[in-house]
Amino acid sequence: MPYWRLSGYYFFYFAFIGAFSPYFGLYLQSLSFSAWDIGLLMSQMQLMRMFGPNLWGWLADRFGYRLAIIRLAGAISLAGFTAFFWLDRLPGMLLAMAVLAFFWSAALPLVETLTFDHLRQGRGEYSRIRLWGSIGFIIAVMGTGALLDFSPPVGVLWVCWAILAGILFLALLVPESPPVEHPHDALPIGRILKQPRVIALMASSFAMAAAHGALYVFYSIHLTDNGYSKTEVGLLWSLGVVAEIVVFMLMPRLCRHFSLRALLLASFAVAVVRFVMIGWGVGLLWVAFVAQLMHGMTFGAHHAASIASVNQWFPGRAQGRGQALYSSLSFGAGGLLGALVAGSTWAAWGAGWAYTLSSCFALAGGLLIWIWFMPDAAVNAENGQKSPDPVQ
Repeated sequence: MPYWRLSGYYFFYFAFIGAFSPYFGLYLQSLSFSAWDIGLLMSQMQLMRMFGPNLWGWLADRFGYRLAIIRLAGAISLAGFTAFFWLDRLPGMLLAMAVLAFFWSAALPLVETLTFDHLRQGRGEYSRIRLWGSIGFIIAVMGTGALLDFSPPVGVLWVCWAILAGILFLALLVPESPPVEHPHDALPIGRILKQPRVIALMASSFAMAAAHGALYVFYSIHLTDNGYSKTEVGLLWSLGVVAEIVVFMLMPRLCRHFSLRALLLASFAVAVVRFVMIGWGVGLLWVAFVAQLMHGMTFGAHHAASIASVNQWFPGRAQGRGQALYSSLSFGAGGLLGALVAGSTWAAWGAGWAYTLSSCFALAGGLLIWIWFMPDAAVNAENGQKSPDPVQ
């Protein structure tokens, strides 16, 4: 199993997020874009996630060129980002961002299925591979923050370009794996999507991503507006991802003691509290510190439990489309709504109310899980089936 090549891909993929998400908004602010323009530009990453993963997932399932698509996505993402070195007006930047986002979003759901195929029976190892993505994020967010304390905001372009080149390099090294045969390969995806627990998971993931919209687009701006340096911004982002890494490492043990439903409910409950703290108390260092530690639950536990659920409920050849649908509805549609709502609310009412709406999204997602996320035992009892082994 190509552990280090897969881990390296995750490292660079999430390092790009660590350099891009916290600091590209600051670069746009330096070009005198308004809060609405920044929200619109950054939301292209979420908008294209609504369409890109589903199209690329369908093509991979239909024609089988999974690894070729991953490599093509890496090459065109790098080319699309290169255009930012010459652009400074909204129409051109919207087009470049759309191209970057459409191809960049194609890769991760396919890499997730590729990783699970390589793992086969050792799927509890997923969290240990995925945590290298979190390590990459930390290094990128801290390094870029320190760099921007001593260089102009355009420095973020060079960092992001180098990381995208690393993504392409690792995409060329990762080997293909034959898809794992599954006894329920013929199960129609429409039948899977009609299950109340699947609907609840997808809808609640949409809500959780919407709740994070203000965080991913405006958190760095929020911190700098409250007197934090770029280095301190990087440290706070890194603190959240350290908490995320700890949760990823503990997930196999947590899954042995708690159901996926319980982990999801806990993540939504923490999110409700976290975003209120960020919105109204970030000026206090200890509040910002505690709120970032909560990222381990609001992203780490939620994402790991969601991925495990999708992997379990979308068997065999349906898995690629399941992962793409999860990515599209959560990081795509949910993230898009969250970014746009945050941009308009921020301009009209300020940061506090923007993050309060984030808490409302999280509360709605938690209620969906509470009401409709049926435990496996109950579903199997309804269908007269034996309960499967717990997902790790």
